[in-house]
Amino acid sequence: MKRLLVIAVIIISGRVVAQDATVLLKEASNLERSLKDEQALDKYKSVLSSDPANLQSLIRSSEISSAIGSRQVDKKAKQEFYERAKDYADKALAINPNSADANYVRAVAAGKLAEVESENKKLVGHMKDIKTYADKALSFAPNHGKANYVLGKWNFDMATFSWAKKAAIKVLFGAIPDASLENAYKYMEKCKTLEPYYVLNFLDLAKAYKYDNQPAKAIPVLNQLVKLPTRTPDDVALKAEGKKLLSEMQ
Repeated sequence: MKRLLVIAVIIISGRVVAQDATVLLKEASNLERSLKDEQALDKYKSVLSSDPANLQSLIRSSEISSAIGSRQVDKKAKQEFYERAKDYADKALAINPNSADANYVRAVAAGKLAEVESENKKLVGHMKDIKTYADKALSFAPNHGKANYVLGKWNFDMATFSWAKKAAIKVLFGAIPDASLENAYKYMEKCKTLEPYYVLNFLDLAKAYKYDNQPAKAIPVLNQLVKLPTRTPDDVALKAEGKKLLSEMQ
């Protein structure tokens, strides 16, 4: 009888935890829609405190940590958020290595770490990770809009690296990965179709066209960008940057 009572308590406790997680996940999602991603991150952390293997919370915690890190002024603070983003993504991949979203956020974290890395060997390692995990994400979900953006941005960055960085890549890995502006356009244009409100993709696509002296393609993208709704805490600043770029090109 006592054993049955213990089992019953365990079952009930498990149900309560599951119900609590469901409520917290909904609250976190609502906070994200209200552009309160720091509070949303706290909710996801609360879920993980009782359910460390909650895949949704790990994925969202990773992507939000990368976003919050990008807003930090101090380089050390950025690095800390990006390392946490990587850690959340690695834990998500340990649970489900075939998750397109988990691979996508791992690629995002690698990209953020590359932005603050000054050591060539580590930088090249992060650039390899971006490609590896973005490719995996698209192998599981070819129409994953944001993973297409990441791969497009990777192509742009690799194609426009300085000769010094390209030389370091060749020394460390024996070859320069196949990357081109054409691929950058292809992936980011696909993202534009799949994620029509993803402001960052519009801005980087326009920058890529501008870099390649294609104002006739950059300007329409910027005209679309400035009319997009604000859906993330970063969109206001990104749209302001796009508006400034548009005024300079007209």
